[in-house]
Amino acid sequence: MSLAAFVVQRHLHGANMVDMLVYRAEGQAVVNGDDLYAMRLPGWDLPATYPPFAAMLFVPSTWFDVSPLRVLVMLGNYALLGLAVHLSLKLAGWPARRYRPAATILATGLGVWLEPVYTTFQYGQVNLAILCLVLWDLTRSDRGRFKGVGIGLATAIKITPGLFTVYLFLTGRIRAALVSIGTFLAAGLIGWVALPDGSYGFWTKYLWDPSRVGVTVLVDNQSLRGAVCRLLDVNDPGTVGLIASALVATLGLGVAVLAGRSARVLRRADAWGAVCTALTALLVSPISWTHHWVWCIPLIALLAAEARSTGRRVLLGVTLVVFLSHVMWTVPHRWGRGVAWYWQLPGSIYPPLGIAVLVVIGLRLYRARRQAVDASAGAWALLGARLDHDADRDRDADRDHALTNRA
Repeated sequence: MSLAAFVVQRHLHGANMVDMLVYRAEGQAVVNGDDLYAMRLPGWDLPATYPPFAAMLFVPSTWFDVSPLRVLVMLGNYALLGLAVHLSLKLAGWPARRYRPAATILATGLGVWLEPVYTTFQYGQVNLAILCLVLWDLTRSDRGRFKGVGIGLATAIKITPGLFTVYLFLTGRIRAALVSIGTFLAAGLIGWVALPDGSYGFWTKYLWDPSRVGVTVLVDNQSLRGAVCRLLDVNDPGTVGLIASALVATLGLGVAVLAGRSARVLRRADAWGAVCTALTALLVSPISWTHHWVWCIPLIALLAAEARSTGRRVLLGVTLVVFLSHVMWTVPHRWGRGVAWYWQLPGSIYPPLGIAVLVVIGLRLYRARRQAVDASAGAWALLGARLDHDADRDRDADRDHALTNRA
């Protein structure tokens, strides 16, 4: 019923799938041998922003006219949403396996209304594919020989998932991290061999130019840098933005790695480590469009799995409200400049939530580790008391034995 309502709503509202058109234009540039990064989508003036390897993957989109391609992309995103939900529930280890198919179907039907998912469908974006590649890796055994391939491919397509490679390294999954790096380099080499000029331009110039991706101050940009820009009413936050991003990067990666190394004291530790890594990447990236926040799917799955106390239920409720609200699209001055103070929070709603989750998980880790230390200290004290008691008993027995012999 929900999916049917979504289809009707999309039909009535219309969906230009402009990012899909950019991908198709990139694929066409590869086929024609044109300069990939000089290409601009006619009517939109949008450039290519992904690595050459990604542009090569977009070549099959040129085999279809735009209208049937829109249908195929929509159906593909439906399937990817279902897979993302399934992998998110698997990551959270909830619910029990016999209930998971029903939970996947239900959550997929409701998930289309989450703003990042809705906008991914609206623009014809690849975010759900990137999410599935990373989740596929994270839900595999650390002993798997090819663990890291999904993260490497995701990084070769969109760069920012590379933070998960750092997470794997810092949590001791060295082989998986190396596989990820090797996959990324192999994909980059394929792109370089096929498109040497485009590869040179991308890796030496275009990658370091965030203006190609878009305007930082736009309300669409839900990164920390975008939020600071709107708060200060500037196009470039300068040192303030740099310091804020550095602090959040330190907090986020620290919490993520600590969670990933706390399996003995924190339930679903690695799942929380992965989600905190994703939130950190979204927060510190210069531009994180609203549709990049599809990581709300595993976040909500984890919060739902642990909603056993009032505080955790409140956090789950707030998270659902935030991602279902679409509130940033109601903000006046959507171009980001001149936003009134009382519109600042609605216009930058995702960064505060992301930081709040990092802080909450950090506090949970602190309490869990402190309780573990206290329990360990208590166990050692109990053991010491028992040893002292046994020593006193042995000493009394020896004394009684000596007195008996003397008598």
